Amino acid sequence: MIDYHIFAYDFMQHAFIAGTLAAILAGAVGYFVILRKLSFAAHALGHIGFAGASGALLLALSPLTGQLILTLIAAISIGALGERINKSDMVIGIILSFCLGLGSLFLHLYHGYAGQASIILFGNLLGVSIQDLYIMFGLMIISLLAMTIISKRILFASLEPELAEAKGLSLLGLSIFFMMIMAVAVTLASQVVGVILVFTLLIGPSAIAVQRTRHFWAGLGMSILLAVLIVWGGIILSYFTDWPISFWISALVFVIYILSKS
Repeated sequence: MIDYHIFAYDFMQHAFIAGTLAAILAGAVGYFVILRKLSFAAHALGHIGFAGASGALLLALSPLTGQLILTLIAAISIGALGERINKSDMVIGIILSFCLGLGSLFLHLYHGYAGQASIILFGNLLGVSIQDLYIMFGLMIISLLAMTIISKRILFASLEPELAEAKGLSLLGLSIFFMMIMAVAVTLASQVVGVILVFTLLIGPSAIAVQRTRHFWAGLGMSILLAVLIVWGGIILSYFTDWPISFWISALVFVIYILSKS
């Protein structure tokens, strides 16, 4: 039986709302990430955001703001590679490593609350403020609207890139636009599980959905539903065990993925 006192606390209400917002966007965007084979790029964006979040601390800005700005810049740069993304793992990896080092430097220079490093790396869903909720809600709505507008074209370009280009679609433009949406999804997901485990929430539910469904809309719906349920489950299990939410989310993704393979 669920202890409904869990919803009596403001921070728990904020956690469920923020987690749901991030999960919906992560589930939707993650499904296209799988189709476009951009898992490594998504992983890189999460880690690149570490430098943005830690750099924002030095400038007395919100880590969310700093992460979003740098992740968007990185997304545009990676998106500009177009169809060469999958052949540029080495370049992306070098940039990723540099940004991780840059983030560690920023944290070294930061003389404020030492726990900020842990919050950035592993998330702090229980510390989400009302202001953060408004920002996350706005970013989610804008991103979903953008995905709705380009969904058919991005699906066509993902499955049949040569035919899409022959039909006059700008693959480069779509690549940059989608990477920007993915940057927002990565930023929101990192508020739940941190930059280290952002790959878990963005890719895990989508990978499971791709394995268990054959049709696009069924897969997309399952990806979003799984992401939301996993985040809810992580929050509830964390409440009763006092173990980190990020651990439970990663554990649930792992278990469900293993079971889906059987």
